Amino acid sequence: MPPFTRFRQLPVRDKAKARRVAARAVAWGTTAVSAALVLGALLLPNRLALVTPGAFAHIPVEAVVGAAVLLMLPRTPRRVAAVLAGVFLGLLTVLNLLDIGFNEFLGRGFNVVLDWILLDDAQSYLEDSLGSATATAAAIGAGVLVLVLLALMALACLRLGEVMARNSAVATRSVLVLGTAWVVCATFGVRVAGLPVASRSTTERVEDRVQRVKATLRDEREFAKVAAVDTFGDTPGDRLLTGLRGKDVIFTFIESYGRSAIEDPLIAPGVDALLDEKTKELRAAGYSAKSGWLTSATYGGSSWLGHSTFLSGLWIDNQNRYRTVTAGDHLSLTRAFQRTGAWRTVGIMPGVTKNWPEARFYGLDHVYDSRNLGYQGPKFSWSTMPDQYALTAFERLEHGRRHDKPLMSEIILTSSHQPWAPVPRMIGWDEVGDGSVYDGIKKAGKDPKDVFTDSTQVRTEYGKSIQYSLTSLIDYVVRYGDKNTVLVFLGDHQPLARVSGDHASRDVPVAIVAHDPAVLKRISGWGWQDGLRPGRDTPVWRMDTFRDRFLTAYGPGEGAGGPYAEKCPPKPTGKPAAKTPPKPAAEPAAKTPPKPAAEPAAKTATKSPSKPAAKPTTKTPPKLAAKSSSEPVPKPAGAARQP
Repeated sequence: MPPFTRFRQLPVRDKAKARRVAARAVAWGTTAVSAALVLGALLLPNRLALVTPGAFAHIPVEAVVGAAVLLMLPRTPRRVAAVLAGVFLGLLTVLNLLDIGFNEFLGRGFNVVLDWILLDDAQSYLEDSLGSATATAAAIGAGVLVLVLLALMALACLRLGEVMARNSAVATRSVLVLGTAWVVCATFGVRVAGLPVASRSTTERVEDRVQRVKATLRDEREFAKVAAVDTFGDTPGDRLLTGLRGKDVIFTFIESYGRSAIEDPLIAPGVDALLDEKTKELRAAGYSAKSGWLTSATYGGSSWLGHSTFLSGLWIDNQNRYRTVTAGDHLSLTRAFQRTGAWRTVGIMPGVTKNWPEARFYGLDHVYDSRNLGYQGPKFSWSTMPDQYALTAFERLEHGRRHDKPLMSEIILTSSHQPWAPVPRMIGWDEVGDGSVYDGIKKAGKDPKDVFTDSTQVRTEYGKSIQYSLTSLIDYVVRYGDKNTVLVFLGDHQPLARVSGDHASRDVPVAIVAHDPAVLKRISGWGWQDGLRPGRDTPVWRMDTFRDRFLTAYGPGEGAGGPYAEKCPPKPTGKPAAKTPPKPAAEPAAKTPPKPAAEPAAKTATKSPSKPAAKPTTKTPPKLAAKSSSEPVPKPAGAARQP
């Protein structure tokens, strides 16, 4: 007989008793769930790897203090305080969840000042990778989750406050016992799962967020002063890049090409073999190459921060800094070519989907973005077109045409952008056409949902995408380059932690390829490895030091270590040398790391105009201005979307 039928047949007295038992059970259950929600919000770690049962086996001091306050308040103030506390805990939980997501993807926590715009990027990324239906469902689900969390936390605190008020004697004793236990555990350092039983993690996180907000706002003011100082800012064009006159110079960024691609046990075998093979092919075609390591200002995403750091010679690790530098007149490496008047300067930007005002800062005479490269094929998840097509379009639109002066090009290759599926494959250069040939290639590729959710497969496909990008680029140089071709290529940042690991460095490979031996002779003092694959012990520099080293090496004289390097410095700019900025006040993770294996420290120097660096390898760079309180953040208008 069904329970409900049996209940209806009970005598009235038994029915009343059953109702009381059921009500009591519901009340106890509601109280238990409320307590679990509150404790969970107070103890929830902000990293996914730390979310274990042991993480919740602690006594949060905030719960003890909060219970004591509610016990002392009269009815109406108690209810108001409980609701406010619940809303606060709900917001805290939302921020902790954002921290978890950002740590998984970008290797850093969420910055409450700068990172909100990245949520829009995340939505676009999901739409490109998993489809509009999935992205819409995720956005709606996230919004509902936030509202539910706020409501549940408020109700949970209200429930606990009412229960304590009705049972004040028991509640008071419980608070005293828990408070005493907290003090004892704190005094003797009792730990569970490596963490102190006497927890104050919520208080510490709130304090940390407040400090990061202050540091972010302070950094914006201090960085503006640093950006105004430029060793080469007033150097006339006739004294810039004299060692590259007559050369076609190509600067290429390969998306997510990081140290892990060359050293990770699963990824490296294929990538390393390819780099060695391509080194031999270049040598057979008359080219030589040298390679090294740079420490990127960003990790896992926000590629434009890496691009601007490399080209500006400033440490651009957040959006405020990016806006400041691109709105000013600090000399970018590419604009130095434009200033000489000896080069036509162009950009190939397949990841740019809207107007891109930053082209002025980068000194590009013309920019080809995703809308005017002539591509008629399918997107490959986030990437608007395969790298081989972008390079073919570059040859058709610019490099293969006759010009009255050499060409300086900035090219962004995007096929190695997450989620690394489907990955294009190489086809004959004469088969590329308008890109419609890629329809079948995309259909034959893997589903991004299957790849991205598999921790092993995602690393394998990442490696394949890097091999594809490298093959496209080097094959292009061998096929279309000539004796005046100079290629500088590098990664913009490491792939996200799901691929590179939780404790990966921020190092990226960088290489210079040239047909003319004199080009590489100028950087002979840099200590770089011969070939396309840098060694484990090859020097690691901060990415922001490259601009000054490059301009010095290819300026008047014979470059790094040359006999004229110190006799022919850039003309004084009249501006003071870059000052060593104050020590960063924000989270340690964003500090420039000390070694390549962790988060490598700066190993080079910004040169002073009063004593130009003839031998850059011996200099030590100053720390850059007040590290921003957040690491890489939101994209500029019109820039390539990336979460």
